[in-house]
Amino acid sequence: MDLVKLIELFGDKGCRKIYAKTLAGNDNSKNQVYLGGSFDILNIFPFTDIVAEDKGDWKRSRFKAKLDFFWLKDTGELCHAPATQLILYPKYPEVRLSGFLKGCSSPPSDLMTQRLEGRILFLSVDSSGNVISYVVEPENIIAKELAAVDWGESHGVFKVIPVEREFSKFDSQDSLIEELRRIHQLKWIDSKRLDGAGNILPCKSSNCGGYTLEAELGVTPNGYSEPDYLGWEIKQFSVKRFDKYNTSIVTLMTPEPTGGFYKEKGVDWFIMNYGYPDKLGRPDRLNFGGIHKFGIKHDLTNLVLDLPGFDIDSGKIRNTAGRIALIDDNDNEAASWSFTSLLDHWRRKHSHASYIPSMMRKDPTRQYWYGNNILLCSGTSFELFLQQMSKGLIYYDPGIKMEHASTKPKIKRRSQFRIKSGNLKNLYFRNEIIDIIRPIP
Repeated sequence: MDLVKLIELFGDKGCRKIYAKTLAGNDNSKNQVYLGGSFDILNIFPFTDIVAEDKGDWKRSRFKAKLDFFWLKDTGELCHAPATQLILYPKYPEVRLSGFLKGCSSPPSDLMTQRLEGRILFLSVDSSGNVISYVVEPENIIAKELAAVDWGESHGVFKVIPVEREFSKFDSQDSLIEELRRIHQLKWIDSKRLDGAGNILPCKSSNCGGYTLEAELGVTPNGYSEPDYLGWEIKQFSVKRFDKYNTSIVTLMTPEPTGGFYKEKGVDWFIMNYGYPDKLGRPDRLNFGGIHKFGIKHDLTNLVLDLPGFDIDSGKIRNTAGRIALIDDNDNEAASWSFTSLLDHWRRKHSHASYIPSMMRKDPTRQYWYGNNILLCSGTSFELFLQQMSKGLIYYDPGIKMEHASTKPKIKRRSQFRIKSGNLKNLYFRNEIIDIIRPIP
């Protein structure tokens, strides 16, 4: 086995990149393996579940995220290590790999139980989201070959090794740009949407810009919090002119509250106690809306947006029981969103995100034209989201209503976290505005 053969083995499993880390002495099964000092490592290694462990002391609190983890053998066989998990320590912060030997029928225990500096750990992700790993000792030919090459790209503690495959004529970004260029050149497109079976249906509501773009991309609606197209989250936002794309409002995500009175007593109780009569005078209707920013009491709902568990000065999560919360005058939590639920959602949907401006017209019919200057973003951390919220740049802007409130209440739920398009770049480590009219080199 040499480095070329190892890369081929990873490629045969559908991997696109390999992440190689030189292990320190305490990177072992007893002390866990250090993966980085930022939660953005979660963008690389997909996890299946995340839970918070609150020890009653924020210094001992932590998140645990399960991995579908396998050890790669020289034969190409995969050996499942079902107890593997990421452990996220908000105190430091740092992320460590744990449980990678337990329950595995043939693990590399000889290398991963000892305190030997210079071992090389290789990690990658296959097309199904499985994490595949391989480890060698310091004197192995693979370790020497790795050290002899300047790989250029790195990610935190990892060297990044590309896996070249014949099937990848274009990577996902190039393919996305090709599709968005095609759609831009169509100019005005009739408003439409796809149903679950992929059938094209007319779309007449005010939020059809996203549906129309998704229909052109062949994205059918689903209930999963996964990226829309080739691993990219597709976000459309309306503009008056294509050269004025920094002042629009973008909805980042629409999660339902996971705690507070909203969850405990129900949305109907929530609206009755914190909502207000419709401002347009529509009878027997209560609304709950308006922009709620951090630390500012809303003049209609009398609620304040707070971030318990987030340290504003350091910009770090300090408590695994942390949450985004709406607080009333009696210090009750009217509604809240746990960091645990949002961290998973943000990682899944925003690891790679594209933001596309669009113009709309209603004559001769509702139509959309999608712009040529798009924002492509990658590499994020939920802590960046919270930092922008603490500055008032991300805000809660719900559209919740109760019609026929005194007879047979009909409720519409819509919780929205939004941001101005010009501030989107602050949410990602890498971002680039691309003119898709220009051909790919």
